[in-house]
Amino acid sequence: MSADSPASLFADTPSADTRRTEAVALYTAFGAGILGAIYGFIVAVVARAQQLDAVDGSFGLLAATGATVVAAVAAGVGFWLARTLPGQEWRQKLPSWKFTVNTISVVIVHAGLAFVMTYALYRVLALGFIGIPVVPFWSVVLMAVTLGLTAWIVYLSVSRMTTQRMSSLLMMFIVVGTLTAMVTTPDPEWWKVHFSQLGTFGDLSSWVFNGTLIAGGLLVTTFGVYIANDMEALADRGVLTSPSGPRIVPALFVVMGIMLACVGIFPVDVNLWLHNLSASGMAVMFLALLIGGPKYFAGMPRTYFVASWTFLAATVISVVLFAVQYFSLTAFEIIVFALIFGWIAVFIRFLGVAGQRA
Repeated sequence: MSADSPASLFADTPSADTRRTEAVALYTAFGAGILGAIYGFIVAVVARAQQLDAVDGSFGLLAATGATVVAAVAAGVGFWLARTLPGQEWRQKLPSWKFTVNTISVVIVHAGLAFVMTYALYRVLALGFIGIPVVPFWSVVLMAVTLGLTAWIVYLSVSRMTTQRMSSLLMMFIVVGTLTAMVTTPDPEWWKVHFSQLGTFGDLSSWVFNGTLIAGGLLVTTFGVYIANDMEALADRGVLTSPSGPRIVPALFVVMGIMLACVGIFPVDVNLWLHNLSASGMAVMFLALLIGGPKYFAGMPRTYFVASWTFLAATVISVVLFAVQYFSLTAFEIIVFALIFGWIAVFIRFLGVAGQRA
């Protein structure tokens, strides 16, 4: 079996490589923990009487900022080193610009996820410890633990990146980022307008929402590179029989990612026309992948096509129900987004088992 086949991409790495990766991840966590302790001490000295709640200048926000920096470094180093691991060698053959773009997208997504996860964690802790001050001892301990765990989790994540893992990362990032924007928005009635209203307030919640869309779009473009490798390997084995599929499908994913990023780059209050054009372009790419499935994905398991047509039917029904004003624009946008990312998850799962015996 070739090193570039999907089976090898999704398989566990040999024990020696696994032990080495685990060891480096642990040492990285130790290093980040030490830096976190120093950072926590500086925070305690410079900004006294810190509170847990994540408002401007709070301990939670400072912890999220530190976790972001650590995650970016761990993601960049880990993703670059992982290119020599079994199942990842194909990345060394990528053009330098494409490898660079992929690395940047992986780094941004992990850094963004580290920020929103840490931000949300301290918001929850603040609800349980209302008004409690963070004394120097706990400032050092909490920062050390936060940054150490962040570095450990991120390094392991990027070191074992496969198409399936990337799809899971994409789902988690979009969901967590969007929910964070929802619960921190200054307008509790945003849902009465439309989904994109979350990105119009110019505060931290809007930055989180728009940033989630931009970083998610970058990750979808990287997603296209991984899908191209998987589909080419399946085509070489004769599993996928479409000569154009391994070329067209990744291109559609790249365009979809660009459109998703542009939705965040152009909020409705900045440029309504470009915002709507980007959202529509993303939907068109999604429909093209669904409708063109029998041609582009010939050789995929029959169950995949049943699921694909189900997603298409659900999309059409949603459009009809919105047209007759059965539900609001906000509900329609949420449903369509859920269908798009739900289909991506299903597609990747079946791409991973294509060609395997029942």
